[in-house]
Amino acid sequence: MIRLFETHHVRDTEELSGKLWDFTPMEVGYEDQVQKVMVPGCLENLPGFGNYRGYASYETEFEAEGTIRLELKGVSHFAKVYVDGELVAEHYGSYTPFSLCRKQLKKGVHQLKVEADNAFREEYALDMPNDYMSYGGISRGVVLERLREAYIQYVHFTPLYQEKGEWVCEIEAVCENLSEVPAKAEVIVQIAGTEVRMEPQILKTEGTTIYRTQTKINGATAWSMETPLLYTMDAKLVLGGQVIDDWIDRVGFRTVEICKNQILLNGRAIRVKGFCRHEDHPQYGCALPVEAIAYDLKQIKDMGANSIRTTHYPNDELFLDLCDEMGILVWEENHARGIEVERMQNPYFESQCEEVIRGMITAHYNHPSIYIWGILNECGSESEYGRTCYQAQYELIRKLDQSRPTTSASCKFYKDLCQDLPDVCSWNIYPYWYEEKTATEMAGNLLKWIRSEGNGGEKPFVISEIGAGGIYGFRDPSHDIWSEELQAEILEKQLREISAMEDCVGLYIWQFCDVRVSRIDWAIRRPKSRNNKGVVDEYRRPKMAYHVVKEVFGALPDYREE
Repeated sequence: MIRLFETHHVRDTEELSGKLWDFTPMEVGYEDQVQKVMVPGCLENLPGFGNYRGYASYETEFEAEGTIRLELKGVSHFAKVYVDGELVAEHYGSYTPFSLCRKQLKKGVHQLKVEADNAFREEYALDMPNDYMSYGGISRGVVLERLREAYIQYVHFTPLYQEKGEWVCEIEAVCENLSEVPAKAEVIVQIAGTEVRMEPQILKTEGTTIYRTQTKINGATAWSMETPLLYTMDAKLVLGGQVIDDWIDRVGFRTVEICKNQILLNGRAIRVKGFCRHEDHPQYGCALPVEAIAYDLKQIKDMGANSIRTTHYPNDELFLDLCDEMGILVWEENHARGIEVERMQNPYFESQCEEVIRGMITAHYNHPSIYIWGILNECGSESEYGRTCYQAQYELIRKLDQSRPTTSASCKFYKDLCQDLPDVCSWNIYPYWYEEKTATEMAGNLLKWIRSEGNGGEKPFVISEIGAGGIYGFRDPSHDIWSEELQAEILEKQLREISAMEDCVGLYIWQFCDVRVSRIDWAIRRPKSRNNKGVVDEYRRPKMAYHVVKEVFGALPDYREE
């Protein structure tokens, strides 16, 4: 499954994932391990491959004639794509989609091979041994599209504001001409009972052609946490009087604004009650099927949470589709966790970060659940060089999307040089766990510093990580470290103290479920080779803290008092 709905009625599409591919490990010592594997999937979840690092080959067949487009939603960490033995694309970035077009294919059966590399290499600046598992393989869906002479790359929909019952919106469509002849084409968009005809343009023979218009739409109901109403946006490309392509997405009518020290959703100040969540499961790795993702979200909502932070990378679009439908607010961030200034100076780092941002925003722009973009979790924001990276990435986000605020989670206490750059100041704190101080003291002192020496001004303030560790099934009446009792006790104090702060927009618990960590450097620090701060364990079994969170979050409204 690629999405929760049909994305094309005119364009001929075929999912190549969701079936067995030929799998061949390419590293020494695995020569006899050729087998059939399901795509998508993580190679570390194959028997005997739990610690495999290096190249592996995935192969399948497809039938086509003429022009095709292949889209791969996620290959970790680096991909080489071959069609009929010819290298046609390379891509670095485990969590962002990429695509390629091939013209003049002869009618018949063709070979597709993807070589995936999950090794840690100097040229892969964003992937390193970390406090979560970097899985390898084709971890997200693969789609084949059979195209005509031109197609729609994407359509972005932006609700700007509501006035007298009408929504003022902006629509941008990007089209590509695959023929060698310029042609005049029109884009027609149907949304919420309104037809929007965009000014016809000449499709260039090289590069893309951008259509952009503002329009008013009457009678649309706003998307919100309590009423997550979605509308189908159906765009058609008309050439010579014929519809030759289409592009379908779901959108929501809603606005996100910053007003002094609050975040407003449709003009109402929200109270964030969130979880940080990794894409991780003992059986599936990061390639969770939609049923498993939905179960995670059901547990999260059962605890009274209203938001999820995608730590620390863009998530599968199936997750975002579900959040759209369930009214869950999403903080989505680019792929960078705990990268200090020395590694930020890697010559590949900044360009790779920016490429992830482009891929993330381009692909996920229309999801109403995404209310904020994040970057560079706990990276070198205390350095002058680091500041140049933060500034460049914030500028790029605002160039790509001015409708959402920005943030980054910091732990550089009283040293951070970047608090003036984001729209929201976010901090990771662990009172009672790594620190003996109270949550009130830690967050209160941070806020005072942000408002003065930190140069953060009166921006909204969010606790982006807070929590404690606990091993499922370890009960101890003395509340010893790693016991479920101690985790529940600490979380209750943390949540109640932060929730009582009037100047704090909300918090994200670290984390939803226990997750596997990298064997190199990290497993020795973590019992069971897991980050055990989950409120449920890796199998989604609730710990004692689950009921504490449900009690505290359940008593708090989703919006702050007017």
